[in-house]
Formats: sequence, structure tokens, C-alpha cells
Amino acid sequence: MIISVAVCPHPPLLIPTIAAGAAFETDDLRAACDEAVARMLAAAPEQVIVIGADGEGQPRGLQPFAPGVKDIPDADLPLALTIGCWLLDRAQAGQERQVIGVRPDGTPTTDWPATDAPTGLLVMADGTARRSLKGPGYLDERAQPFDAAITEALSKADADTLANLDAALAQALLVGGLGAFKALAALAALAGTENTWQAEVLYDAAPYGVQYTVASWLRA
Repeated sequence: MIISVAVCPHPPLLIPTIAAGAAFETDDLRAACDEAVARMLAAAPEQVIVIGADGEGQPRGLQPFAPGVKDIPDADLPLALTIGCWLLDRAQAGQERQVIGVRPDGTPTTDWPATDAPTGLLVMADGTARRSLKGPGYLDERAQPFDAAITEALSKADADTLANLDAALAQALLVGGLGAFKALAALAALAGTENTWQAEVLYDAAPYGVQYTVASWLRA
């Protein structure tokens, strides 16, 4: 039974040792992620499931983003899951941890673990990467309304909207968390209707031309 959810993005610059002198630029984002994870853990789940993009073309670990940098997590996991585990380690989460990669359609690369026990869900998901001229995918005017729809859905625990995100448009807009958003929708639907959740967006911005949204869902 899922009792709490934290939704966080997964930029490598979230880790201060990688961001180095620019770490202050992600202070607000880092604080919002810490708060979302803290709320998820404060609900006292017995286990935590981390979900994030996995599959062909997904970078693994952090060394590709920080060659030669010491004191960074040494994990042979896809980037989204690596950052998710780092956030849990940072929060000193002691719960049993399951790490599950998801495909763009939201299906897991391995079987979902049993969720009969009270479970916290950490969803690692970036939005579009085409929000500005300096973004990884350059500017696309469709990106802002696409991200706004996701943020609105997260603010209302609207699983239906997340489940029905346009996959073709998401691919064109370089959405890094499409599969994770769809997996969240599927798992939340199993937990009950949107009225069973208290939802709040803690961060909503697109630094570096990439949309980062942080949200907290708690069972009402």
C-alpha cells in the first residue's frame, strides 16, 4: 500500500560536489527535494521504492557527468535511480529500498515488488528539455504548456492526466521522466482515487532550459 510519494528531478548538478562552484544555483531545488523526501519518509513507510528511467540510451552512474571528481556516489545504476538513491542516503533513510527502472510507457524493467506493506514512492522525473534557447533541445514553444499540465496534475494528484501524457510529443520535447510519470499514475490508481491524496508542488522552474518539478503526495 503506497502511503506517501515524493516526486523529484534528477539533474547531476543536484549533487554539490558535481555542481562545485555553481552549487548555489541549485540550492532551492535541492532544498525542495530534501523536503519532499522528508515528508515521504515522515509518513513512516516500511519500504521505499525508487522509480526512474531505465533502458537503452540511459546513462549510468555519475562519472560521465563528473570525470575525475571524487566523493560522488559510485553506483552502476541509470542516472535517475542513482540520484534517487543519493537523495535517500542524504536523508539517512533506513527503510528497505527497492530500485525499479521504468520504460517510457511506464512499465517496469523488472517485476514490481509487493506493496502490501506501507510503502513510500520516490519518483525521479525531469520534464521537458526544450524550455529555452540554451536548453539541451533548444526552445520549443510546446514545452511550457506540456510542463504546466504535468505540474498541475502533480498539484492535484491527477493520475489520469499523468497516465495519458502524449508519448510522441513527450519524445519530441525530450521529457526525461515520461515513464516515471506514467508509472506513478498506475501505482497511484491502485492506491485509490485522487481524493485520497493531499498533494503539493514544492518547486516549479526550468533552470538550464529543463523543467524540474518537485511534489509531495500524502495519503489524506
